[in-house]
Amino acid sequence: MRKLLFTILILSAILFGLWKLSNSRTFQVTGELISRVELSDSLVALTFDDGPTPGYTDEVLNVLNRYAIPATFFLTGREIESNRAEAEKIIKAGHQVGNHSFSHSQMILKRPEFIINEIERTNYAIRQAGFDGEIYFRPPYGKKLFMLPVILKNMEQTSVIWDIEPELFADVGSSAEAIAGHIEENVTPGSIILLHVMYPSREESRLAVPMIIENLQRQGYRFVTVSELIQRGLEEEKMFSFPNR
Repeated sequence: MRKLLFTILILSAILFGLWKLSNSRTFQVTGELISRVELSDSLVALTFDDGPTPGYTDEVLNVLNRYAIPATFFLTGREIESNRAEAEKIIKAGHQVGNHSFSHSQMILKRPEFIINEIERTNYAIRQAGFDGEIYFRPPYGKKLFMLPVILKNMEQTSVIWDIEPELFADVGSSAEAIAGHIEENVTPGSIILLHVMYPSREESRLAVPMIIENLQRQGYRFVTVSELIQRGLEEEKMFSFPNR
């Protein structure tokens, strides 16, 4: 009985460890994972997951255009293929596009062939829509274990997740004002903000976008794409690094 209990405890500890690893925002077993960028300058990246979808894409693009700010859209390959014109609008408006898998399936406990197909097929759809910049990958639900990081490293593709996710909290995500307030309270230079705005159920998130922009601009923040955020981080790192004497 004692041996059985010990075995159960060990298995429980292993499963808990794997669960923590799969959800970690700051660590993966290999390759590059970015959840925020260390910066002294007040720059942030506003990112949107899923889509593109008819109607809602235009609604969000109109807001971004009104404030003249860039954003980064992590799109799914399936929705790019179904709504190619919407993806092209995002790209033509000057925004960055990232890979959010093809089918939005969790990328854990999957065969390598499945994961590779999900990434490559979406990369191809993004290129066909006209995006020619670096394509970052955002795992669905932010989940990863061993295989996905290894594959991404072999493909020389970086994982980008986030450090601010207001919709994670039910009491926050149900109100546009609460979403904007949560971001204002938690933002720091180099933050990567995650929102979902592409479906009917996400009306409060869409309504929050202009509030978020105005709140952060009042604090002196400037919005940039994920690529620019990473590049500025590299520039600062180089600027403040000194050779060993």
